[in-house]
Amino acid sequence: MAFRSLLEGLLDALAPPRCAACDGALAPGEGGFCEACESLLEPSSGERPRAVFLYGGPLADAIRRFKYGGRSELAATLAPHLVERAAEVEVDAVVPVPLHPRRERACGYNQAALLARPVASALAVPFAPTALRRLRDTPPQASLDTARRRGNVRGAFAVRSAPPPRVLLIDDVRTTGATLAECAATLRGAGALRVHSLVLARVES
Repeated sequence: MAFRSLLEGLLDALAPPRCAACDGALAPGEGGFCEACESLLEPSSGERPRAVFLYGGPLADAIRRFKYGGRSELAATLAPHLVERAAEVEVDAVVPVPLHPRRERACGYNQAALLARPVASALAVPFAPTALRRLRDTPPQASLDTARRRGNVRGAFAVRSAPPPRVLLIDDVRTTGATLAECAATLRGAGALRVHSLVLARVES
């Protein structure tokens, strides 16, 4: 334990922790965001699906770095915010929204899965990254209008095995909710009785 603390201290000295949003060096005692960026984070009051923040400002910068910039280490900064909200529900498993295998290979990871794993660990329930699979490599939802987003993901998911009764579905950003709704419908169609959704941020409509 002492060796690990020493090693982490040496790593911090060589590569000081940086803000997930602006990439500025963090002062001692600051978390994943610097004081200036953290003051601009906007909590979300949305209930269905639950979202921790509104999408925008420093949080949007952090999510873009995490999702498109290859910054997988930012999951350690972002996931704890989901863990706190996830404690509000009782579930039997945590399932991330899947990427198509081609897109996951290109990215190197599924950002929703990196966020979901610590949530499952905190809730002491199974982490089920392969419970859902994406059948089609659909165009990014952000490039489509609301009506086309629903059609884009219709029938795009399937289950690999029967899900447990209560599932927590995790994703990074919710826009219209079409992807989450389709995933939830797929899980319920396979036997889930209750599917809760939780996202890091929602786009305010």
